[in-house]
Amino acid sequence: MSDVRHVLVLPDRDAAEEAAEALGERFRLSEEPQLVRDALAGEDDAEDAQWLLVLRDEEKRLDVRELEEFVGEWDGWREEP
Repeated sequence: MSDVRHVLVLPDRDAAEEAAEALGERFRLSEEPQLVRDALAGEDDAEDAQWLLVLRDEEKRLDVRELEEFVGEWDGWREEP
């Protein structure tokens, strides 16, 4: 089985935490998404960071368009890992 991942980028920690909780409910994930802080290059302020939700999808059951629509609800986007 291949290691398929989806990376959702969110503007702040609150949005990322809310989205992580909602992801599990909406998509019935078998495991919690990994929450990662991604400091923007060249930024010293801790507030200037994006938050990433990393989802494993080895069974390839998550639809890319649905994920993009979902993360858009929090002003975020999906990136290719």
